[in-house]
Amino acid sequence: MAPDTRNARRSFFPFNAEQTLNIASEIGPIFVMFIVNFIYGVEAGVWSLIGATVLALVASLVVLSRPPIMPFIAGFVTIIFGTLTLYTGDPTWVQIKVTLFNALIAAVLAYGLWRKRYFFEFVFGKTFHYTQQGWASLTRNAAFFFLITAIANEAVRLGFAQAAIPCPNEWMWLLKKPILSGLDIWMIFKLFIVMPLTGLFFVWQVRAMKPYRLPTPAVVRPPGERTA
Repeated sequence: MAPDTRNARRSFFPFNAEQTLNIASEIGPIFVMFIVNFIYGVEAGVWSLIGATVLALVASLVVLSRPPIMPFIAGFVTIIFGTLTLYTGDPTWVQIKVTLFNALIAAVLAYGLWRKRYFFEFVFGKTFHYTQQGWASLTRNAAFFFLITAIANEAVRLGFAQAAIPCPNEWMWLLKKPILSGLDIWMIFKLFIVMPLTGLFFVWQVRAMKPYRLPTPAVVRPPGERTA
């Protein structure tokens, strides 16, 4: 790929292969659940969420040859709460998982910011090289973002818990339901509002971190080792 083409692509989509895979492993299972739920019902939707999550984690492990921390933590929590939903027959477990997980991440980031031990530096420090001020800025912004999304998720879950909203005619071909329940509204909110905003947030953060970028450290080779 030519340098100009590569630079143009990065300016539009500034994520590397690992980050792209992580994004896909987060969006994919929710999208699969969204489609299956509206066609076959809640139980089938939750089974598809668990299955798609497992496949996404296996794909991440095969492609990266190691378990990426964030997707594996999120995937493990998704499988636990999805199993609870199937066991109890209550989809609230899948919904509240987002609230608890995002709130926990926000708390971990805030604690690390206070202790000046930045979670993202621990996870990505070997791939990305930023100043301590840069890691602190990313940690602070991400903590606020995860806290806001946790609050918004809980507001939608509780606010539409008893909802029975007529489905717009222009959506009927996709949603296949004349009446949208609270779970339906929550999935629409998660897929079409939270996911795009999450992508935009991290695009903004990748660009905002440019002033804090450090040169990639030179690789020190043992004496006598030949370079390729």
